[in-house]
Amino acid sequence: MAVLKNTTLDEMVCYSPTMITTNGIWQGDNPLDYALPLFILQVILVVIATRIFVFILKPIRQPRVIAEILGGIVLGPSVLGRNKAFAEAVFPLRSVMVIETMANVGLLYFLFLVGVGMDASSLRRIGKKSFTIAIAGMILPFGTGALFSIFWLRNDGDENTTAFILLLGVILSVTAFPVLARILAELKLINSELGRVALSSALINDVLSWVLLAIAIALAENERVTFASLMVVLSSAAFVAFNAFVVRPIIMWIIRKTPEGESFSDFYICLILAGVMISGFITDAIGTHSVFGAFVFGLIIPSGPLGYALIEKLEDFVSGLLLPLFFAISGLKTNVGLINGFSTWAILIILVVLACVGKVAGTLIIALSYQMSLTEGAALGMLMNTKGLVEILVLNIGRDQKVLDEGSFATMVVITIMMTSVIVPGISIIYRPSRGMISYKRRTVQMSKKDTEFRVLVCIHTPRNVPTMINLLEASNPSKKSPICVYVLHLVELTGRTSALLIVHTSRKSDNPTLNRTEAQSDHIINAFENYEQHTEHVSVQPLTAISPYSTMHEDICNLAEEKRVAFIIIPFHKQQTVDGGMEATNMAFRTVNQNVLANSPCSVGILVDRGLNSSNRLVADQMSHHVAVLFFGGADDREALSYGWRMSEHSGISLTVMRFVPGEDIMMMKDNANNQEKQRVLDVETDENNNEKQLDEKFLHWFMMCHVNDDSIAYIEKVVNNGEETVGAIRSMGDVFGLFIVGRGQGNISPLTAGLTDWSECPELGAIGDLLASSDFATIASVLVVQQYVGVGSEDGLGTPVLTNEDYVNHHSSVTPPRGHQTVFNT
Repeated sequence: MAVLKNTTLDEMVCYSPTMITTNGIWQGDNPLDYALPLFILQVILVVIATRIFVFILKPIRQPRVIAEILGGIVLGPSVLGRNKAFAEAVFPLRSVMVIETMANVGLLYFLFLVGVGMDASSLRRIGKKSFTIAIAGMILPFGTGALFSIFWLRNDGDENTTAFILLLGVILSVTAFPVLARILAELKLINSELGRVALSSALINDVLSWVLLAIAIALAENERVTFASLMVVLSSAAFVAFNAFVVRPIIMWIIRKTPEGESFSDFYICLILAGVMISGFITDAIGTHSVFGAFVFGLIIPSGPLGYALIEKLEDFVSGLLLPLFFAISGLKTNVGLINGFSTWAILIILVVLACVGKVAGTLIIALSYQMSLTEGAALGMLMNTKGLVEILVLNIGRDQKVLDEGSFATMVVITIMMTSVIVPGISIIYRPSRGMISYKRRTVQMSKKDTEFRVLVCIHTPRNVPTMINLLEASNPSKKSPICVYVLHLVELTGRTSALLIVHTSRKSDNPTLNRTEAQSDHIINAFENYEQHTEHVSVQPLTAISPYSTMHEDICNLAEEKRVAFIIIPFHKQQTVDGGMEATNMAFRTVNQNVLANSPCSVGILVDRGLNSSNRLVADQMSHHVAVLFFGGADDREALSYGWRMSEHSGISLTVMRFVPGEDIMMMKDNANNQEKQRVLDVETDENNNEKQLDEKFLHWFMMCHVNDDSIAYIEKVVNNGEETVGAIRSMGDVFGLFIVGRGQGNISPLTAGLTDWSECPELGAIGDLLASSDFATIASVLVVQQYVGVGSEDGLGTPVLTNEDYVNHHSSVTPPRGHQTVFNT
């Protein structure tokens, strides 16, 4: 016994603790000879290389997986690894086990997060259309792979034929769900019908691919269909059933035991994280890949606060640091120099092209049968060709099991990059939703008929925006003749998480717990607007949630506005009122969103500066009382502002005051006596176009007064001013009786009436008057709605504003409610 013990001790000399960490360069040690510093250097190089490619590929909207694989290829034997000194120093053979182990740990937890992000219950809600498209998109590529495998297989006795067919079929037919979600977000298709069908189909495709992959691994590792292979498949099925019927109830018990709104204890979180390792160990022990166990374990975590807590704790570290190691390892294994045979290139390229064409053709046929257009079907087929994690995993398994040789592996990796990289440019070329968008004319409040539905898109950042928006909508006079259709869009920043994309348009029952703070805010917003809809007649509300980076959030807003044919977008100002009455910025990114919406909107836009319209003047349908003032200087924006005020004036609780500012005699005299170029520039605006604008203003005001000649709730005031200072004084003299000012933004207009007001402007996007009213220095308690009229092409004047004839005014505005029986007050 002692001899055996001594013999064992003498033979086991394979672990040296001193080789893990260095004693330091000052004692003559080379850090690269030790495992930990070498691993740290490898991670640093991988992160730097992948981030460089992310930066380079970002302008062409390439998914991050492409950058990560390219980073590994550059560090591997294809580029830098060709230098033997670099390869032996930084990526020596002895370090492969450490970095591959950590890469697989990262892969394990990432697949767990993918499973957590997928709502398994949504599979039951997926329609026949998505299911059919997913199956059709898999059959043809899978069949192509099976046919080619007959000519390609080169192993003794064809023992691995079935495994090879399955592996090749998965490689060619798989759709990478996480990568597809990011591509759809980049293309702004996540909320479109095409995006919803693509995501649903990809989810089915992903699940089926995992089933095939589990079977292929079992067959590949056992080389032939034997009793062992059968046991692998059966035990994998038993593992899935155990998770569904035993582990999931335990998880549900943990969720029920944790009070709603409170964080989960560290004990539960650690228990679940350990469960990922246990699941990976079990599936690896039974003959399936460890990531299969992690994925299944993540899939049984229900959508809710627990899933969000796990994602919050893991995703940044796993996706940002560990997962790139896996893709980089794949790149390090890829030696492009081995692809030296034209026949190899030709066979594999033909195979992949046929598989791509097969997926597009299969998807297109089904799409056409469901009355989708040809371009939509082709675009959907291209999207279903998205490759990513699963395919790289399959390629690595095929390489490890000797199903793929080194040259074939390298070729498939390169072609994977090519296939995924052409998707975004290809979709951008063949599919443009705007091409199929039917032009609609009523893009402004002014052009909206008074006897048709008035469509408004209301944007919300936080629940604080809600009360004022609801009050403004109620004051907008929803009626039986002209009901209001409100699209409520909750704007949420996308932080780069795949999971964040999965809660877009999520519909949950009210008794389900909220996912997170963002979901709780969405619930609060939706409930408030639904309550408003239930207690108000002639109003329909359709809530939506848009999750995107602030830099592209305006695209979601503008695309939705065009898709829903809205006439007016209302967005909140980026500043909010403080306790002392001042205005402070809440998030400067909101300002950028507002500026981008103003520049790209397909309809008119209003920026709402909230100063308590939701408190002292809180509206109730039968008790509402508001004094609204429209400041009219002239121009398209001011006509749009007056149009909105006109609509509000039809509400029985609204008193409207229209103050028109007209130039005095001093302005005409100043033009003749201008003593410098700046005054000349300000005053020299009497062009033909400006005369046309004046004619439009006079026509519009004339019809407005004619329609309200007997309405004592409307006051019309003309104020003669000679400069900006007198304009400010006139506005201040209006007092604090008004709860809301409606003003035009005055885009592109240079008026002597506002000369000097823009010199100290804080927010030029509001225009001279809007900026003045929104300033903390301007003592007013009134909220402000700054309006910009849509400027487009078509039947418009030279300024791009819709040209209205006398008949247009009659058609659009003469259907106003009859006068209320009192003499209109006109003040001059």
